[in-house]
Amino acid sequence: MVSGSGSPPARLAPLVVVVACAFAAAAVVDAKVVHVDEVHRRSMLANGLGSLPPMGWNSWNHFQCQGNGEEVIRETADALVSTGLAALGYKYVNIDDCWAEPERDAKGNLVANKKTFPHGIKALADYVHSKGLKLGIYSDAGYKTCAKVQPGSLGYEEQDAKTFASWGVDYLKYDNCNNGDLKPLKRYPQMSKALMKTGRPIYFSLCEWYNRNLLVVLCIFRSPWSDFSSHDPCDN
Repeated sequence: MVSGSGSPPARLAPLVVVVACAFAAAAVVDAKVVHVDEVHRRSMLANGLGSLPPMGWNSWNHFQCQGNGEEVIRETADALVSTGLAALGYKYVNIDDCWAEPERDAKGNLVANKKTFPHGIKALADYVHSKGLKLGIYSDAGYKTCAKVQPGSLGYEEQDAKTFASWGVDYLKYDNCNNGDLKPLKRYPQMSKALMKTGRPIYFSLCEWYNRNLLVVLCIFRSPWSDFSSHDPCDN
């Protein structure tokens, strides 16, 4: 991946489990009122997403915005396979923040950074899929992402969801920065609905930051395997 960082297994070790900020919320919810009973909530897992914890690798903890690019993602996919981790269920290779150009194109679409992802996300997804793995990507329920170097998806939910689906993305990490103080229930359900409308199964991972309002969404739509260790905030 990057010279001086150690062998692929050594670099993968601290990052091998995807750091999902929250849990799957692959469901259609109403932006104003959320009333979902337990049977309905669990039936949302029928599409196969979230039935097991998503395991794999995420670029942020090691690379953040420096060195995150298509070469790293390709080498990581190769390493997951060559080390035997893919065979054990570590299937996701997830791109975090700083993957896009600072501005959308003339049609309002997100565009992969031409320097770090010169062949685009679709070609990268094809490569990852050829290894029997899944590709994840990052966006934000705000006007800018947390690093403030690329646009967020607030107000562009359907357009961005269609873009991700057209690229063959399998997982979306959705952060909570630069949101104009709009409540989570007015932001996150819009992307959930947009992803569902694409017709492509895309695992929706919410970054909740222990925000009380967003925890309402998380607690309703969390997977049955979700674990908050010894304290479950959904009980309060």
